[in-house]
Amino acid sequence: MAGAELTRPVPAATMHPALRGGSGRLHGELCPAGLRGVVRVNLKGCPHGREFMHILLTNDDGIFAPGLAAIYKQLRELGDVAVVAPTAPQSGASHSVTFFEPLGGTKVEIEGLFAGFGVHGSPADCVKLAVRHLHERPFDLVVAGINNGANVGINVYYSGTVAAAMEAAFLGIPSVALSLVSESEMDFDQAATHCLAVLKQLAPLEPGDVINVNIPRLSRGKPKKPRVVPQATGGFEEYYVPQRHGASETVFQLTGGAFRPEPIATDTSTLSEGHITITPLRADMTDHNKTASLEMRLGKKRLQRTKRLFL
Repeated sequence: MAGAELTRPVPAATMHPALRGGSGRLHGELCPAGLRGVVRVNLKGCPHGREFMHILLTNDDGIFAPGLAAIYKQLRELGDVAVVAPTAPQSGASHSVTFFEPLGGTKVEIEGLFAGFGVHGSPADCVKLAVRHLHERPFDLVVAGINNGANVGINVYYSGTVAAAMEAAFLGIPSVALSLVSESEMDFDQAATHCLAVLKQLAPLEPGDVINVNIPRLSRGKPKKPRVVPQATGGFEEYYVPQRHGASETVFQLTGGAFRPEPIATDTSTLSEGHITITPLRADMTDHNKTASLEMRLGKKRLQRTKRLFL
């Protein structure tokens, strides 16, 4: 597909409501050795003529997801917003990146809303490509979301939304992952107003900070005040349902999902109580307490071996 011209309609079901029946299309050139002639998106959201932050917006639900459009409109209050997001949903992609094949992408123009860049890759790919190649001006903040579904507990490890924020941390950029609990009617516009308020409260953030924010079910009314809580690690009550597929194959559908109770307030329990949850995460996965104890244990063994050599 090198050098092929791509112009295709976007399925209405995956688009923001404002775009349905409109002119949202993808077009651009797919290049096997990188992206040539890329338009650098620098959307001005500065009503007073002064320079605001340069914000990178991405997600894992795809560049046409309503959650991304909703938070984009709010982020313009804070600065210039560049949109670089997957062209297709990447939920559960975790921190996968494209290594062994070229990373394709297309310019995306949505009349009346935003212009950005769609990447045929993961959310982490989007952040890496945006920072390393697409934009010369440094980013002050990376925002991932708003995700359709909560990212709490051990789901943080599976989340493409959180992975995008973590990739920003690897690159020394503060980041925030935003998610909304799934329900039959999703009010992303209302969720975006709550997210903006939280972002303002969080400022200023330091390079490498990763903040995971979750909005509770909005059908139950206005969210309760935000709470800073740790990530739950107890996991969820999950199981597989086997199903026949064809004459000789069995497939297994993962289901369940109720979180296991823990002795302290966590992101899962606090979110279920109707609070907005705020959880600081870190790119460094080292267990520093264990590191110290292992150093002591191995140091003692080395000392014992040394003593035996001289006895």
